[in-house]
Amino acid sequence: MKTRSTHRVQFFCPRVLNRFTTAAIVLLALPLLAQQVTVDVTPGHSTNTFSPLRALGAGIDRDPLNSVQTLYDPSHVATMLTAGWGPISYRLNTELSIQAWHWNPVGSWSDPAGQGYFVGDAHSSGELKRSFGYNLPHRGTTSNYGTSGGYSVLDDGDLTTYWKSDPYLDQTYTGEDNSLHPGWIFIDLGGQKSVDAMQIAWANPYATDYQIQYWTGSDPIGSPANGNWVTFPNGTVTGGQGGTVTVQFSQSEMKVEFVRVLMTASSNTCDTHGSADHRNCLGFSINEVYLGYLDSNNRFVDLIHHSPDPNQTLTYASSIDSWHTPNEIATDDGEQPGFDLVFRSGLTRGIPMTIPVAMLYDNPDNAASEIAFIKSRGYAVRYIELGEEPDGQFVLPEDDAALYIQWADAIHKVDPTIQLAGPVFEGVNSDIQVWPNAQGNVSWFNRFLRYLHSHGHDKDLNVMTFEHYPFDPCNLQWQDLYYEPQAVTGIMKTWRRDGLPPSVPMQITESNLAFDTATAYMQPVGALWLADYAGAFLTAGGQALYYYQWEPLPMYQGCGGWGTFGMFNVDQNYNVSQDTAQFFAAQMLTQEWSDPVDKTHTVFPAASNITDGQGHVLVTAYSALRPDGQWSLLLVNKDQFSPHPVQVDFHNAQNNTDHYFNGDVTQISFGADNYVWHPNGQNGYANPDGPATTSDQPGGMGVEYTLPTASITVLRGKVQ
Repeated sequence: MKTRSTHRVQFFCPRVLNRFTTAAIVLLALPLLAQQVTVDVTPGHSTNTFSPLRALGAGIDRDPLNSVQTLYDPSHVATMLTAGWGPISYRLNTELSIQAWHWNPVGSWSDPAGQGYFVGDAHSSGELKRSFGYNLPHRGTTSNYGTSGGYSVLDDGDLTTYWKSDPYLDQTYTGEDNSLHPGWIFIDLGGQKSVDAMQIAWANPYATDYQIQYWTGSDPIGSPANGNWVTFPNGTVTGGQGGTVTVQFSQSEMKVEFVRVLMTASSNTCDTHGSADHRNCLGFSINEVYLGYLDSNNRFVDLIHHSPDPNQTLTYASSIDSWHTPNEIATDDGEQPGFDLVFRSGLTRGIPMTIPVAMLYDNPDNAASEIAFIKSRGYAVRYIELGEEPDGQFVLPEDDAALYIQWADAIHKVDPTIQLAGPVFEGVNSDIQVWPNAQGNVSWFNRFLRYLHSHGHDKDLNVMTFEHYPFDPCNLQWQDLYYEPQAVTGIMKTWRRDGLPPSVPMQITESNLAFDTATAYMQPVGALWLADYAGAFLTAGGQALYYYQWEPLPMYQGCGGWGTFGMFNVDQNYNVSQDTAQFFAAQMLTQEWSDPVDKTHTVFPAASNITDGQGHVLVTAYSALRPDGQWSLLLVNKDQFSPHPVQVDFHNAQNNTDHYFNGDVTQISFGADNYVWHPNGQNGYANPDGPATTSDQPGGMGVEYTLPTASITVLRGKVQ
C-alpha cells in the first residue's frame, strides 16, 4: 500500500527563523556522508554459492501452432544463446488449461476403441518435434487462474455430458477413506440470492453420502481463509440412490452467493465408458446441477444460467477425470516443443534440464513412461516437476499431495534416484491460503508438507519450486522496483515458516516482472527489475532461477500495454529485429557479474546507504567472489532522475579491517543513457538499443564509481 505524503506550510517568527537558518548553515558546512556500498567479507558471513550455468536459467513453454520448428532452428537457437542463460525449465501450459498432455503423440489408449486414458510410448523411434494438449470432456470448472477458456459441463444445458472427479483421488489409489479426499463442486451465483433447494442430475458413479453447504465469507476463491463452508439445516443426504433428485435443504429461503456439494461416499457404479476399466467406476459424477428455490406451488425455480460457453454461471470442481478422446486435441491453443527437438537443438548446451510431468489431469503410468523415454534417449535431466500451479487450479493441498505421492512412486519404479520438484506455485508474494481444515489451518503449503510427512514421503520433495510474478501488470510503476528485494526474500521466508526443511533448496522455475505483458517490460524498468530480483534471490540462498521466456515471440497487448515476456523484438514470422531491455540485463547477469563457467561463485552480503527521502533504497548491491579471483559487484541504481557516485568498501568485521579494489577495475553499465524504448503499439522499438558501456576505472580507497541514471552496473576487479 503506497501512501501520499502530506505537506504543511509553517510560519516562523523572525527569532525562530534566524535559529532555523543558522542551523541549516551549520549543517551545510559539515562534510556530507559519502555514498557508499559496503560488502561484508567477514569469514563465515557468505550467504550462498552458485554456478551460473546451473543457477541462471530460462524457461520454455507452449508456443503458437506450427512455430516450434522455426523457433528451435539453428539461427534462432544461436540468437537465444547470446543471452547467456544456462539451464532450461520446461513449462507445462496444458496443466493450466485443464488439458491432458500427450508429451508423445504416439501412444496407447486404455479403451480398445482408441479413447480413455492415454500413455505415451516410451520406446517410439520417431523424433518428437511437438506435442499437444487435449481438452477434457468431463470438466467441471468454468475457469481458473490458469485459463479463461473452456467451460463446465455441470451447467452446459446438456444432460448427455457429465463432470467426473479424478479416479486417482479415490480410496482405491489413495489408500484412505473417501471422506479424507472428498469430491466437491460449488456454484457462484454472482451475488447473494435467496435459495432453499437444489436439483442434482446424478450420473454414474454418484454420491451416496453428501452435504449441501454455503460459504460464510465474502469469497471462497479470493479470500479462502476468511470464512467456512457450513451445511444447510437440511443439507445432509445419506444413502442416496442417484438419478435426478431435488433436495430442499432449508425450510425457509436463505441469502447466499456460493453453494457447495461435498461428496464423501461413492456408489462405485460405472459411467458411460463401461466397466472394463475400473477407473470408470471410481469417484463422483454429475450430469447437470440446478440451484434455486421452491415457489408457492412447490415448483422448483432455477437461478443458474445453463449454456455451453464461458457465459454460464461459474462452477468449480475439486478435480477432473483425465479420460478423453483423440477429437479433443487443442490445436487452437498452440503446441508444446517436443523433447527431441529441444534436447537436440543445442539450446541445452548439455546442461541438465528441469522437465515436467502432467499430474492434475493425467495418470501416473503416462508420467512413468515419459521418464522411461527420457532415460532411453540419454537426455540429461536435473529435476522432474510434478504438475504446475495447483493453487491456481484450486486444488486442495491434501489432494495434490496424494497425487504427488502416487506419481513419485510410479516415477521411482523407473528410476529410484531421480530428483523430484514441486508444488510449483503461482507467482505470489504471500502465503497461499486455503479453506480451513478441522484444525483451522489455512496454510496450503504447510498442509501439503504435513501430508507428505505423515505418509512417509518427505524424501520425495527434493527441491521446492515456485513461480515469481511480483507485480500487477495493469498498474506497473517505477516505484515497484523498490519492493522487489523484499518481495522475493519475503516469500522465501514464508515457505520456510510453513515448514520447508532447511535441507530442501528452493528454485524459481518461472519468473518475470508480472503475470501479463506491459510496456514496462520493454523499458529500462524491466531490465533493472531482472537484475535486482536475481541478485536478491541468490543472496537469500536460492538455488536456481529461470527467466520466462527464452523463445523469441511477437509482442502482444496485455493490460499494461504492448510488450513481450521475452528478450527480443520480432516480427510475426519470429525474425529478430533487435534486443530488448531484459536481454541486456540477462547478459549483465550471465556474462559480466558472473563468470560464464560451471564453477563455484561465492555470494557475500552487500548494501548501500543511498536512499530517498521516504526511506526507499535507491541503490541495491549484490556481491560475488568469482572463480577467477575477481570480486564482482552488481549495482542497481533505481533513481530515474540522477546518477550516483559511490565508494566501495569490503569490510571484515572479524578484525575490523577495510579493503578496496586494487589495480584496474572493469565497469560495465546499462540503463536509460543507452537504451530508450519508443512505444508504438505492436511496432514499438528501441533507439538507442544498447549495448552496455564498458570502461576501465582505478581501484583504491576513496575512489568513486559513477552509477548512471536508472542503470545496472557491474564493478569487477581484484581486492587487496
